Amino acid sequence: MMRSSFMPDLNKLIVVCGAGGFIGGHLIADLRRQGARNLRAVDSKPLEEWYQRFDGVENLVLDLQELPSCRAALDGAQIVYNLAADMGGMGFIELNRGLCMLSVLINTHLLMAAREHKAERFFFASSACVYNADKQVSSDITGLKESDAYPAMPEDGYGWEKLFSERMCRHFREDFGLATRVVRYHNVYGPHGTYEGGREKAPSAICRKVILAKLSGKHEIEIWGDGLQTRSFMYIDDCLHGTQMVLNSDFIEPINLGSSQKVTINQLVDIAENIAGIKLKRRYKLDAPKGVNGRNSDNTLIKKVFAWEPSIRLEDGLERTYRWIHDEIGRKAGSGAV
Repeated sequence: MMRSSFMPDLNKLIVVCGAGGFIGGHLIADLRRQGARNLRAVDSKPLEEWYQRFDGVENLVLDLQELPSCRAALDGAQIVYNLAADMGGMGFIELNRGLCMLSVLINTHLLMAAREHKAERFFFASSACVYNADKQVSSDITGLKESDAYPAMPEDGYGWEKLFSERMCRHFREDFGLATRVVRYHNVYGPHGTYEGGREKAPSAICRKVILAKLSGKHEIEIWGDGLQTRSFMYIDDCLHGTQMVLNSDFIEPINLGSSQKVTINQLVDIAENIAGIKLKRRYKLDAPKGVNGRNSDNTLIKKVFAWEPSIRLEDGLERTYRWIHDEIGRKAGSGAV
């Protein structure tokens, strides 16, 4: 099992790029809990649109597609987490491939700035969307191994950007000595994330639809695709642990970070219905974006290298997510959180 040889100095500057987003906001919160006192949070969104924002943190609004912004963001940085990207669920990435590709500017310019500022560690958040589409045609997929990214045929747009950026990290490590670490996230979910507006991912979208069906008394739900497509979903707490575990390690290759608990979208709806205590009539929108037929994380490598894999069951994590979205909907409606 690989041991960590790098211990971050919590007194030195840690920069989280994309800190106004879902994972970035949770990462800032977790680093604060650990005692980090020199944190810089960076995002392109106005501060009032950040998912989470904390006192005692240097919060900067910068467009990280621009090199001068990246230089300003990373000035003095010991550790850089790059979680910044223009992205969302399938409803967004299938219809905004050009915008997704432009995120390549973020990672490229951050790598250049990290090299200039002599950062000690650089973390890049890649995605399971890098995997070869030919290996995801069946819903009965066993799991995607890290080697399944090649020969390259990733998700068009978003997946190509992630795979290209992985290679940039590799070559900056090989050519310039920048210590880069890369993980491939598999569908991270949890509270304090997007649950409406078109960028939300399946767990939050399903929770929102079930909640609204129950509150409205109209007991039906629209499901994108036939509901038979399979995925795995990783709760945010597991994501945070795995992210920092890999960053602090000596393991240099891209590695899966995701749950191996595979479910169909229909089963995901079943779980949300059980949480709500309701059964809904299902309407299938077969022409909606649904992505590949099957995608699951093969965790053989992370178990071998780190003796670890995500442990929070989908049923438990989804209940926490459901309760948070329920309270948010109630708060927005002015009816109070229940």
